[in-house]
Amino acid sequence: MRPEYTEILAKIEAELTRELPETPADGWLESRFGPLASLPNEADRQAVTAPGRELVLRGGKRWRPLLQVLCARAFGSGDLALALAPLPEIVHNGTLIVDDIEDGAEVRRGGPAVHLAHGLDAAVNGGNLMYFLPLALLEDRVPDPVLRARLYGAYAAQLRRVHLGQALDIAWHRDPGRLPSEPEYLLMCSLKTGALSGLAARIGALCGGAPDAAADALVRAFEEAGVAFQILDDVRNLRTGNPGKERGDDIVEGKKSLPVLRACARDPSLAGRLPGFFGRAKAGGVRDPAVEEAVAAISATGALEEAEAEAAGLLARAEAAAGTACPPGPGRESLLGIFPLLAGK
Repeated sequence: MRPEYTEILAKIEAELTRELPETPADGWLESRFGPLASLPNEADRQAVTAPGRELVLRGGKRWRPLLQVLCARAFGSGDLALALAPLPEIVHNGTLIVDDIEDGAEVRRGGPAVHLAHGLDAAVNGGNLMYFLPLALLEDRVPDPVLRARLYGAYAAQLRRVHLGQALDIAWHRDPGRLPSEPEYLLMCSLKTGALSGLAARIGALCGGAPDAAADALVRAFEEAGVAFQILDDVRNLRTGNPGKERGDDIVEGKKSLPVLRACARDPSLAGRLPGFFGRAKAGGVRDPAVEEAVAAISATGALEEAEAEAAGLLARAEAAAGTACPPGPGRESLLGIFPLLAGK
């Protein structure tokens, strides 16, 4: 990893710890929730941030806040983008908490899913809070009211897109026999995963003073890069397992990923067998033989390699578009250096 990235990531960790304190101080509570008639005790204060804080501090790739800072530096100063770096990471972790509840997932980042560690009620509340906390960052750290309003609008628009994507994903895995078309799948990924990477690009570009046309181009590029990232994540889930999760849990969830769609296109008989695999895996859990049977059937078609090639093409196209959108200079080169990280290299 580039030394520049290591330095930025260390600063991002500091900002995240600051924004999600273990025991929120009086000033933190009042700045996030307004004037309070009385202040909670220490244990209750810790309960406010505990679900989200635990998940965030378990780690993560942090590429979205890194992207935000790099987009700003490609056009000017990255100071404001760094001050807002917790925004995409906090909301991303909020979506993970809620997503794990919806999917009945048991493991996240090497530990129990938040709803198992803290209880369903605290997880629902904590996950939803993570959607709203980032707005306080904009109120606290963006003095220009015009820029603040634009960032508010971008945040609201992209968060709505995330929920549309999740609604599509839920609808598909609730119907084991339904196979979405490949364009439908790519749309879902562009919403569910691409929207947050596009948001990070938008915030960074606006904080760095990018022209509107360049900001729009970066949003499109990194939404596409987000789709590629999701495809590669889905391939890893079936091949080796994602870090901190269990291999094949996408089969348990009945996920209609690109490898699944490509496998069914190569072997039409698999479409008829998939509902059985999904049903047995859901009933028996990630260690049920149905998981390995499904993975073996998908892998045998060559679909994993085909999906990887598709992701590589999307990343190459996104990199070219991002390079065209940015002015020449060290900032552009630093931004383009994030693409190998997205490719897992």
